[in-house]
Amino acid sequence: MSETPADISHDQHAVRLAKLRELREAGQDPFRANVAPTHFSAEALKAHVEGEEVQPKLTVAGRLTVIRKMGKSQFVKILDQQGIIQLYVRKDAIGDDEFDAFKKLDIGDIIGVTGTLFKTKTGEVTVRALSYTLVSKALHPLPEKWHGLSDAEQVYRQRYLDLIVNQESRTRLMQRSKIISHIRRFLEDRQFIEVETPVLENTAGGAAARPFVTHHNALDTDFFLRIATELRLKRMLVGGFDRVFEIGRIFRNEGVSRRHNPEFTMLEVYQAYSDYRGMMVLIKDLLTTICTDVLGSSVIKHAASGEDIDFNGEWREAKYKDLVCAEVENPDWFSLSKEDKMSATEKLGLKVMPDWEDYEVTNEIYSKRIEPTLVQPTFVTHLPKELCPLAKLTEGDDSTIDVFELCIGGMEVAPAYSEQNDPIAQRAMFAAQAGEETQNIDEDFLLALEHGMPPAGGMGVGIDRLVILLTGAESIRDVILFPQLRENKHA
Repeated sequence: MSETPADISHDQHAVRLAKLRELREAGQDPFRANVAPTHFSAEALKAHVEGEEVQPKLTVAGRLTVIRKMGKSQFVKILDQQGIIQLYVRKDAIGDDEFDAFKKLDIGDIIGVTGTLFKTKTGEVTVRALSYTLVSKALHPLPEKWHGLSDAEQVYRQRYLDLIVNQESRTRLMQRSKIISHIRRFLEDRQFIEVETPVLENTAGGAAARPFVTHHNALDTDFFLRIATELRLKRMLVGGFDRVFEIGRIFRNEGVSRRHNPEFTMLEVYQAYSDYRGMMVLIKDLLTTICTDVLGSSVIKHAASGEDIDFNGEWREAKYKDLVCAEVENPDWFSLSKEDKMSATEKLGLKVMPDWEDYEVTNEIYSKRIEPTLVQPTFVTHLPKELCPLAKLTEGDDSTIDVFELCIGGMEVAPAYSEQNDPIAQRAMFAAQAGEETQNIDEDFLLALEHGMPPAGGMGVGIDRLVILLTGAESIRDVILFPQLRENKHA
């Protein structure tokens, strides 16, 4: 007895299952077939030789996205990794039986076609099919062409569909891949070595963040998913590797927002015998070459403000204290009591909590009123020492540290430090750090420092935020292939 209802015309899934059953009954199983493409679509288009009567023979493969029936011929288009290419299928070229079978294909099916190139009357390079193979039958239809995925959450839950029907998403996520590839080449050309450090840590360190906790059954030990790679990479400096970097996944058990995802990608890079100013040169060169080599221009359009950002233009440098004093219109701000700062901050329309530390009150002004205005590249330097216990204190002002936060497009893109290599000072700074998210003291890291770490510059670059900036994305979910979502209980 057939599992397919008698009337299935309204149910595309059932119709496609019926077609699959017919194929198998005829001795054809598309899921056991394969094809060997000789070209991706873009390569095939370039292979056409203008003015030549004899054109290359090649094989392409991809998903059917357009079908135009014209009696004894069809124009169809397939999508592969590089894009779309048109195919011309004629009954007299592939045979009667094969053409009858081809007419039963559906949008979404995956095929391979062997043929020769030609150019249509409209000038479109096309493959004239000599044979074809069905290698995967799509049992569900694709989202409707003009409306695509109407549910925004479905875009992230079914990213594979988004990549098929949304060219903007395909382009953005391809650019992400190219940006990461460029970063690797850029650093390797400067003699940096890529290393891999543990995701599971005994101590969650290197940042002030709430970690995820997991349990290892065999060792009967709790581990933390890493919140940073910093302390491991600095051990590499101790071990004699002077230029190291890692591009890795970081996990923080915190809130979700337009710029925050619990799992994200971070570049961390450390260079011995450098400092935070050396990192300024490195990040400027890196971002400038990404723009010119990957995006094709040193100028990008900032999506939110509409401003042009020219990476070959001026990169401003401003001290944190100067920016704050200018914003509150009080040159003596850092001499005020915490109570006076809290009162003034609330008058600016910002909410502060009574248990906040002095520096947290000031940093609320910076993060809410100043950072969002920094659209053009700006190095904000000499931040309060309480914000990071891993950097060197500024000579002549032991209330600040030798760091910068590179802000572009109204958000922090890359923080960098002159790394603390004094183990005694490092222990004291760890111990003095206040607040709810105090870092655990990593005794093994301090032991490593006691064996001697060269002076160094270190920097982190949030890959997801960088891609948001460079591609004009609206949310971090748009630049992560598979962002974390709540369980879909209606699925």
